[in-house]
Amino acid sequence: MRPNETSLNSQPNKAGDDDIGDDHVASSSFETPMRADAFDLDDEEKIGRIEEHFREIMNILGLDLTDDSLQGTPRRVAKMYVKEVFAGLNPKNRPHARLFENKYNYDQMLVEKDITFYSHCEHHFVPIYGKAHVAYFSQGKVIGLSKINRIVQYFSKRPQVQERLTVQIGKEIERVLHTQDVGVVIDANHMCVASRGVGDTNSKTGTAYFSGKFKDENIKREFLNYINSK
Repeated sequence: MRPNETSLNSQPNKAGDDDIGDDHVASSSFETPMRADAFDLDDEEKIGRIEEHFREIMNILGLDLTDDSLQGTPRRVAKMYVKEVFAGLNPKNRPHARLFENKYNYDQMLVEKDITFYSHCEHHFVPIYGKAHVAYFSQGKVIGLSKINRIVQYFSKRPQVQERLTVQIGKEIERVLHTQDVGVVIDANHMCVASRGVGDTNSKTGTAYFSGKFKDENIKREFLNYINSK
């Protein structure tokens, strides 16, 4: 096996069968833990409060916030958190996927591989980044390819653990396409491992979600062979 190949022979993830609710209030193990009042504040109010708190963090660290390079940092960080890197927490940003009839009667595996994503580890709030590979068999409907990328990005843009991210993507593809035949593989680098703690810059983490036809070893092997091909 080539050094960068993905070989995942683990059993499919055993998540609950419920759909991911639009309000994201945690009711099963694969949902992001959220409080019921998570969206009582609008984005501007959140940005204002985060700005205040991050300014205090910088003050505690001893940074001079009168310096022209630092004085705008609290606001920049607050906007980045709310509008960009954690935008996937807000259900209003959930992709609305338009479906099309599978009029070609295409009955083979469809794979979108090497989807680049950036997320953040929920334990240390440092980046997780890597590639996601998503496949499905149509049950009569197909989805625009860019929407698969947007689904990956949506669930990535929140504090995450890789296992949950993998399951959330798989469950969302099932929900949107009304199919039980979904495969998801993620290869990721974790900066909480590389930039702190053990300081290992070479290791990667692989996770997988297989449902329906992808539980068949031949189908799974076909999927893995394709994503490992150049």
